[in-house]
Amino acid sequence: RAKQWYQRRVRGFNQAGKKKRRRTKRMEKAKAVAPRPVAGLLRPVVHCQTIRYNARVRAGRGFTLDELKAAGINKKQALSIGIAVDHRRKNRSQESLQANVLRLKEYKSRLILFPRKASKPKKGDSTQAEIDVATQLTGPVLPIKQTWSDTTARAITDEEKKQSAFQTMRMYRANVRLVGVREKRAKEAAEDDGLGVKKKKK
Repeated sequence: RAKQWYQRRVRGFNQAGKKKRRRTKRMEKAKAVAPRPVAGLLRPVVHCQTIRYNARVRAGRGFTLDELKAAGINKKQALSIGIAVDHRRKNRSQESLQANVLRLKEYKSRLILFPRKASKPKKGDSTQAEIDVATQLTGPVLPIKQTWSDTTARAITDEEKKQSAFQTMRMYRANVRLVGVREKRAKEAAEDDGLGVKKKKK
């Protein structure tokens, strides 16, 4: 018997109603989280995985503890002011660390912090004038922009033509592989008695 495809087909008869429902839910969420940003927490800039995509950047899970420390933000305070924290991620380069530290500092400079009690504002809370002009952010929090290197095509020089990338990598691999053998030979040469005769092993 043929497959009952008509029993599994998706019917889109209520597109307008679902569109209205999604819009209503977005409005309810924005109202529930107000005055916080609708997009949620601030995320770090990280590079994509694999050689094919590692030139691109995307939003990560959270900021590392080193990035928070360099930006002068307490890790316990970070979540309370809308900053995501990931204690498992590690900084593999100084460039990514500095980029995320600058991102945190920019966010901190734009942040309007509402006091828990309006009658008793604490140190670090925003002034009443800043609170009065505050509006809820509906778009992404500090959107991530792709940055591409401005390298242009040029002619290959004669010196570059003489060099071989394959031979260079082959020599590096050989040097790494033969480290132990060369150290052993150097040690045996140092133990030589100076007459060109190696000492016999017991």
